[in-house]
Amino acid sequence: MRTLLLTIITSALVPTALAAESDAKEQSIAVAGSQASIAGPDAWFTGSARIDPLYSASEHMNASGAYVTFEPGARSAWHTHPKGQYLVVTGGVGRTQQWGKPIQELKPGDVVWCPPGIKHWHGAARDTAMTHIAVTGADEENRNVEWLEKVSDEQYQRNN
Repeated sequence: MRTLLLTIITSALVPTALAAESDAKEQSIAVAGSQASIAGPDAWFTGSARIDPLYSASEHMNASGAYVTFEPGARSAWHTHPKGQYLVVTGGVGRTQQWGKPIQELKPGDVVWCPPGIKHWHGAARDTAMTHIAVTGADEENRNVEWLEKVSDEQYQRNN
């Protein structure tokens, strides 16, 4: 249900120009600011996160994209991706952690590959916001994420 909801939210926000790409014979442009931002749902995020959809998975490209901005201290819940995910940090300072591994710091220009099925989280540093572009693969049922438990304050604050 959670994966379906995120897919529905993302798909509903894609402009007509990109939604009709399968029939297009030329490039299409989604004009900046033409898609509504959504707040990261409390069930999947701790703190304030904003999702700005860029595009949905399609028959031509089975991956979706979004800008995600985390305010200081905000982070995702633990989660996995059935087909993996790339994160491209565009601003601020962030953190990410794979289950059982140390927390790693992220800075602009860093690119993170989250392999399929690997439990992880990502978010902002304690005192600095972070924005990344998320490019997330979708499986045959168009699922792109499985949300798990939230990252506890103790887990987030570890210095490793």
